[in-house]
Amino acid sequence: MWVVGVLAGSMLFFGVVVAPLVFRVLPADAAGSFLRAFFPSYYLWGLVVTIVAAVLAAFVDPVSLILCVLVAVLFAYTRQSLMPKINEARDASLAGNAEASIRFERLHRLSVIINAIQLLVLLAIAGLQIW
Repeated sequence: MWVVGVLAGSMLFFGVVVAPLVFRVLPADAAGSFLRAFFPSYYLWGLVVTIVAAVLAAFVDPVSLILCVLVAVLFAYTRQSLMPKINEARDASLAGNAEASIRFERLHRLSVIINAIQLLVLLAIAGLQIW
């Protein structure tokens, strides 16, 4: 399913090219501001594309449909629930709250793990379509 490939490619491009480049080129505060503005669109893009993939999968493969729904739910959760918590913890951390720094690191790590799981699931869906 080409839609899944587009999303997986987008996610890989962000992780391999965009994020490292942002931190290499921009000062830390500007990089943080850019990413804070970027992530809602990133997660919305992922949500919309996985919904399209789920609709297409509904006509082809029930396993891919379920996996697409899982990925979509994770995009929605990360955008609507996890990202605000990450931003709040980051703001408190920058204000000098040491506990918030720990919370930020933990929440950020969770977002990275969720993103990796989503990517692996998308690659599994692509693999199902190949066989």
